[in-house]
Amino acid sequence: MAQTPTRSDAPARTDPPARGTLADRCSIAGTLTALGDTWSIMVLRELFFGVHRFNDLQRDLGVSRSVLSNRLGRLVDLGVARAVPYQDPGERSRLEYRLTRKGVDLLPVMLSLMDWGDRYLYDGDAPVTVHDRTTDEQVRVEMRTPSGRRVEPNEMDARVNAPAADGR
Repeated sequence: MAQTPTRSDAPARTDPPARGTLADRCSIAGTLTALGDTWSIMVLRELFFGVHRFNDLQRDLGVSRSVLSNRLGRLVDLGVARAVPYQDPGERSRLEYRLTRKGVDLLPVMLSLMDWGDRYLYDGDAPVTVHDRTTDEQVRVEMRTPSGRRVEPNEMDARVNAPAADGR
């Protein structure tokens, strides 16, 4: 059963979390804080699916204009989306939203969330699947080393790294 996104009008946090303890330096918590809430994730989903115009995003998401405007602003401030002007013939100039490289880098996260939901919320009955345009094979996310070796969860170790000299 899918949950309805919650409303949050908190300003976007674009600066990294304070860098003291390991808990303060958690990249997962920092990413979740930066992205904001469920609506931001849903906007990202639509951008990944090729929906770029405000009115289309609003229609597909069923979100209020103010919430959508806030979330798009957050994503633009974070640098994961950019606003691009466009103009249909006879219409005023408007903005559409495109993912930046930083935004595209969130795609494996989005696919992992989708896969988890397909398995555990929808019992494997995926509402949407993503396919390779060339082979039509379903796309999936895997964990691999830089050399290409596939790694299973029980084959990994987490290592705490010392903060960088600049405190990050």
